[in-house]
Amino acid sequence: MTSNFPASLIPAHDAARLRTLHQFQIVNTTPEQIFDDYVAWAAQLFGVPISLISLVDADYVWFKALAGATGIPGLARNESMCSAAILSGDDVVISDYKPESCQLIKPDVAQAIGLNFYAGAALVAQDDSRLGMLAVIGKEPRGFSAAEADLLTRLAGLVSRTIELRYRYLAADQLAEWEDAQHELSKVLDDNAALARYLASRNQGIDLEDAEVTQPIVRCLENVDRVLTRRLG
Repeated sequence: MTSNFPASLIPAHDAARLRTLHQFQIVNTTPEQIFDDYVAWAAQLFGVPISLISLVDADYVWFKALAGATGIPGLARNESMCSAAILSGDDVVISDYKPESCQLIKPDVAQAIGLNFYAGAALVAQDDSRLGMLAVIGKEPRGFSAAEADLLTRLAGLVSRTIELRYRYLAADQLAEWEDAQHELSKVLDDNAALARYLASRNQGIDLEDAEVTQPIVRCLENVDRVLTRRLG
């Protein structure tokens, strides 16, 4: 584990953070394709079996999207690494699931299904409230390079902006526009996924330390960013 955590799982500013979270009207909502696409691509990009988008509520951590597992809507707040990870000031929180790694949570659930690695980047609103995490999770202990951390942070930023875009459309009762935005973003991510599959097959895995590999991936992220920038105005 490389991150330090505070003494309490519930920070002093949590009420304000929760108000911001609930303003987005995304907690405990049904799956939506674009968020499913984000986690599928993250799992593929980082070579892990599980990736998720979490939203940390008062007592429960909801999984807005989850790749690599089914039938798990979320976890109690004191059982989810994401609830501890939002408390860290680090850009990316890297941990294992040993009890001594983070005293704030119970690792029982993770250990029961054999999870041993966690890396997460915060989903941050414009007022700097941390809504949840984009996390990649593995069953084997592993390192996480600076290049990987940078890409995870970039991807989390795109997820955060997509949450904002979703709210703007739904608050304005523009459901058709939101569906159209999802379709456009998903098409770009499909291109990203095809690139990741090609890189993985060519190199027997994606080496994010290789600039020749990361450059086209970064360009794909920039394409998603351009769509979000145009639609957010």
